[in-house]
Amino acid sequence: MDWSSVFVPDTPLLEIFIRGTVMYLVIYFLLRLVFKRQAGTTAITDLLVIVLLADAAQNGMAGDYKAVPDGLLLVSVIVFWALVLDAAAWRFPKVEKIVKPRPLLLIRNGRLMRENMARELLTELELFSQLREQGVTRLADVWRAQMEPDGRLSVITQSGRGKRPHNRGERVT
Repeated sequence: MDWSSVFVPDTPLLEIFIRGTVMYLVIYFLLRLVFKRQAGTTAITDLLVIVLLADAAQNGMAGDYKAVPDGLLLVSVIVFWALVLDAAAWRFPKVEKIVKPRPLLLIRNGRLMRENMARELLTELELFSQLREQGVTRLADVWRAQMEPDGRLSVITQSGRGKRPHNRGERVT
């Protein structure tokens, strides 16, 4: 076994850092634009795209490396940028607006906000499924429901805000 080929980097470390940085940031913002949020779930097609993207990006990030330090540096670069983006979003509100989506109102006073649902490509069936998982059976019972930045649905019912529902409204079935 040729130990030098395993432990001695065969690609310049700066090149790996630059390749990893460019690919990570481009893929991050592409995914941020394309996938946004999907009601707290990852669809099979989304997962397939992510896996294929990772495979396609591998050569662009690392070239043809074979040595262990090359791979370790590349993994470190990816983790580094994930931490930097999270820290920057925490520290700077303007960066947070770019990196983290804002909550999106989907239901107000028992009425669907169809324009916001369309923006996230969220169907009524998906939304109603999320409502049922939270124990909501009637749309009129919902005072506010919004999609959180992580894709989860948060719901405040009419009774949860101190008022009783005033009409029967559409059933969540």
